[in-house]
Amino acid sequence: MPDPIYLDYNATTPVDPRVTSAIEPWLRQHFGNPSSSHVFGRRARQAVDRARQQVAALIGAEPDEIVFTASGSESNNMVIQGSARRARPGRAHLICSAIEHPAVLEPCLAMEERGHRLTVVPVDGRGLVSTAAVEAALADDTTLVSVMHANNEVGTIQPIAAIARLARAGGALSHTDAAQSVGKIPVNVRELGVDTLSIAGHKLYAPKGIGALYVRRGVELPALIHGAGHEAGRRAGTESVPLIVGLGEACRLAAEHLAAGESARLETLRERLWRALEPVGDLRRHGAREHSLPNTLSVGFRGLEADRLLEAIAPVVAASAGAACHSAGVSVSWVLHAMGVAPEWARGTLRLTIGRWTTEEEIDRAAEAVVAAVRRL
Repeated sequence: MPDPIYLDYNATTPVDPRVTSAIEPWLRQHFGNPSSSHVFGRRARQAVDRARQQVAALIGAEPDEIVFTASGSESNNMVIQGSARRARPGRAHLICSAIEHPAVLEPCLAMEERGHRLTVVPVDGRGLVSTAAVEAALADDTTLVSVMHANNEVGTIQPIAAIARLARAGGALSHTDAAQSVGKIPVNVRELGVDTLSIAGHKLYAPKGIGALYVRRGVELPALIHGAGHEAGRRAGTESVPLIVGLGEACRLAAEHLAAGESARLETLRERLWRALEPVGDLRRHGAREHSLPNTLSVGFRGLEADRLLEAIAPVVAASAGAACHSAGVSVSWVLHAMGVAPEWARGTLRLTIGRWTTEEEIDRAAEAVVAAVRRL
């Protein structure tokens, strides 16, 4: 039996075969430690440096502003915990949005448990963070404002440049979790004006277990992992050369695909999927249409349960009810709850996300399977 059509690219992406090919020599032949001074170490160091340049080029940064990490979650924790530790004990004030990924929300809550202050700003019905709410939340002791670039469930793209300006004017650092946006839409740290930005490799066709953090020149963050002086003293641990090479190649390819109009292709497929689902009738589209990820479609089917619907379409379509990190038991997504989506719509919501290898024929077959399952249920 063939595999189902994969429409869960926001959960993770397949590793691009070109990324696999770039990694393979660093698993089979080149084993040197990048910190070693002999030829094996120098060869590895050059590979890490090249990958750092490739990551930086994708987001408009300088290579020395890129720190390699093990995941987007680690990158987020470096910023959130580090910024809290920069402040006077118990005096850090953190701001985040109500629809952040747990990789941001949970470390913020952990800092709150340690005595720091946390303000969670609301979103509107499109999942859009209000800049006025951020401005109202800023205080003299605010140390960090962290708002995701694009939401992983509904795809809404946030006004990060405006939020970063407000944070800077208030004397706070700005951070954005860009795990879902990097590689799908153009992302430029200079245009966004952020101080820090997180990347997760497995969201842009690199392997799992590798991430990166952009840290603007001049911003000092305490190390989260202590040890030898790897990554310019910012993140201890011998660099995983194969995974770093893979992330670098994935970023190089992402830049090529963006230049070739990949965002427009994804958006065309997304709208084709939405039009094919519309005849089923009692459905609602969540999130902003104009300012959203081109590959993300969040659809609520009134009166249905997402887990039953996913089970019904499983032989044909692999999708999710929301973020894969917390969908083992389907309940109302906190993102949809924060957006004010009524339970009868939220409980029947599917997240359908497309990617590099999605075709029109797959979109049509997937839509047919979903429509048939909805009518049957």
